[in-house]
Amino acid sequence: MAAPALALFGVFAVVPLLGVLVLSFMSWDGLGDPVWTGADNWGRTLSDPVTLNAMRLTAIVTVASWLFQAPVSLLLGVFMAGRQRYRAVLSVLYFLPLLFSAAAAAIAYRALLDPNFGLGAALGIPLLAQDWIGNPDLALWVVLFVIGWCFVPFHSLLYQGGVRQIPASLYEAALLDGAGRVQQFFHITLPQLKYTIITSSTLMIVGSLTYFDLIFVLTGGGPGNATRILPLDMYLAGFRSYDMGRASVIAVILVVVGLGVSLALNRFSGASRMESQMEGV
Repeated sequence: MAAPALALFGVFAVVPLLGVLVLSFMSWDGLGDPVWTGADNWGRTLSDPVTLNAMRLTAIVTVASWLFQAPVSLLLGVFMAGRQRYRAVLSVLYFLPLLFSAAAAAIAYRALLDPNFGLGAALGIPLLAQDWIGNPDLALWVVLFVIGWCFVPFHSLLYQGGVRQIPASLYEAALLDGAGRVQQFFHITLPQLKYTIITSSTLMIVGSLTYFDLIFVLTGGGPGNATRILPLDMYLAGFRSYDMGRASVIAVILVVVGLGVSLALNRFSGASRMESQMEGV
């Protein structure tokens, strides 16, 4: 029964990946015949200061986006799983960013942050009217904020579903023992959300290695190379510089890092043992 799915995965995932791996050892401009160059592409890529800076920026985006998204998503998810009267209205507002594509959100924020015609200029607030995207010291943090705005609702939805799976009897027993809301959160909610946190964190970290459309539309990798992370560097190397060999090297690096991080998270978290988080309940 799994054969059709495995066949599709092999044809559309494994075979192209092997092709990219082979192409990383070749010189090709996308039009002529590829020429075998050995490890030359790898040496050029790993010694290129632009790519090294892209690796550094990718690491910053990965860590910073997780530090921002994880706690915000967790708290929003726990809140939206409650029974407050106004919860439904706020939940709709929180989920609105899920309805927009990353490219659409980037276009909207690019217009809102325009120093001459954006929100700051319209409201007459000098702090908001500064050149957020054109300033190398601010552009990356603007990108991180927009990324969080786009993807926090999705992870909040995961946590909301996880909280609603926690047996109410645990909270009832905690109330009888005199535990407050903070104690219930740290001693019941967080432990019961262990595997939800693992899943969400894996999606956040691995997903941060694939951000392209949002940054491409919002900043184009600029100003300079201030927001040129690895996926964007791969695109610019392959389709702007016509250096498919170096772009393939970056693609292989992204696959290896993403796969390694995903396997490491599952191994160190113990999720691979697949025990039930409801055990003993």
